[in-house]
Amino acid sequence: MRIIEVFRFALRGLRANKLRSGLTTLGILIGVGAVILLIAVGQGSGEAVQARIDSLGSNLLLITHQSSAVGRAASTRGGTQSSTANLTPAIAQDLAGSDQDPDVSVVAPVASTSVTATFQGASTTISQVVGSYPAYLPISNDVVSQGASFTTDDVNHANKVVVIGQTVVTDLFGSINPIGQTIQMNNVPYTVVGVLASKGGGSTFNDPDDVAVAPLSTVQDSLTGFGSLSEIAVQATNANATNAAQAEVTNLLLAYLNETTGTEQFTVTNEASLLSTAQSTTQTFTVLLAAVAAISLLVGGIGVTNIMLVTVTERTREIGIRKALGAPKGAILGQFLIEAVFLSVIGGALGVVVGVAGSRFTIDGIKPVLVPSSIALAFGVSAVIGLVFGSLPANRAAKLHPIEALRHE
Repeated sequence: MRIIEVFRFALRGLRANKLRSGLTTLGILIGVGAVILLIAVGQGSGEAVQARIDSLGSNLLLITHQSSAVGRAASTRGGTQSSTANLTPAIAQDLAGSDQDPDVSVVAPVASTSVTATFQGASTTISQVVGSYPAYLPISNDVVSQGASFTTDDVNHANKVVVIGQTVVTDLFGSINPIGQTIQMNNVPYTVVGVLASKGGGSTFNDPDDVAVAPLSTVQDSLTGFGSLSEIAVQATNANATNAAQAEVTNLLLAYLNETTGTEQFTVTNEASLLSTAQSTTQTFTVLLAAVAAISLLVGGIGVTNIMLVTVTERTREIGIRKALGAPKGAILGQFLIEAVFLSVIGGALGVVVGVAGSRFTIDGIKPVLVPSSIALAFGVSAVIGLVFGSLPANRAAKLHPIEALRHE
């Protein structure tokens, strides 16, 4: 019966100060919701990065000028377009025809740029226009879902044909079938012969479907000029042969370019190693977000302490009366602890609802991914916060002397 009475007094105290109780609950709600949502955003960011790198292929190597990482694949790493004085189609052909790189399957030179494309009054900026060989599509894990790819004959004759991504289709054509239509890229007419399957997983500023792929000779002739390449894409025979292929390609390039190890002006990037680095970076990012959100919980805990201290002060005479009537120290202590824990648990439960609801929305192209353990952790911590931060005011109330409490004005 004593425990029931303690709960009854605690709930009565909470109802008597609804506004104050609501403010305390709000602080915990924000903290718990922030923890859940920020961890979900971090997890979603990690999966988006991994999906982008996976979409390029785990057995992909990229040869770029050492001063820059450019081209379509480099855009996932925040690179910018820059000229490379050493990379040419002839080097790509030598790599493809050499018998000293048995772990290399396919080689494709790449010239890339961005253009303004128009079609019947509609206009869009295509951020990744790639000029290459037909082999580039399988190397970059691109699949033609409608129409067909351009051919080697298109490359040899510099035919103005193009394969476009889903974002370009949406921006220029809407519900119109794009196959066979002619678009203007920087006022140069290109005929759409194929549409790529959507890769997804990108943000507004880093969209893998915002792409157009055309014959290398055509892009160089009409868009980029016949200067150096942006990069050379190399596909290893399989994922396990990537490191061996990287070593073989590096040695061949050193010989072709008359350079020595340590002074080379090119970089051979292994996409598998990028995935490992990206995963590590994302984990650090997620931990940082969780730490920032945890500060909100700490602030909420301090709010619990302050509100409960004010409550104890206002209810000093009530405490004195109860103690004068025989209420033990444990009953007073329990009452105020229950109030603090109850506020924290309610705030935690509402914070879980807010965090889960918030994770249903896409944030800057990133779809948050709920982590079940974060929900349990945040809710558990909210209850502990109520217990820990409520102990000071509860202990203060329990130690009040009945006579001094009754004299309090």
